[in-house]
Amino acid sequence: MNNDLLKGKWTEIKGEIQKTWGNLTGDDLEKTKGDMTAVGGLLQQKYGMAKEDASAKLSSIYDRFQNKKDEVLKSVAETAEQTKESIRNKQ
Repeated sequence: MNNDLLKGKWTEIKGEIQKTWGNLTGDDLEKTKGDMTAVGGLLQQKYGMAKEDASAKLSSIYDRFQNKKDEVLKSVAETAEQTKESIRNKQ
């Protein structure tokens, strides 16, 4: 997983994890410092999940945030290109 995205979006990802697994507290998740392996261990402890299941579900949550990031970057690039084109047309 991309550590930069994880650090930047940790609060949002943490909230999504808490919505999905209500027995995990903010303190539990903060102790993991965003380490998805540690979060997976918490899921195994508190929910009795298999390591593979925990990893797959966490990856799904993470991927949603990665996809949102990619969409935003694409939109920004398109807007920048449109702005450049508009400036060129005015010259």
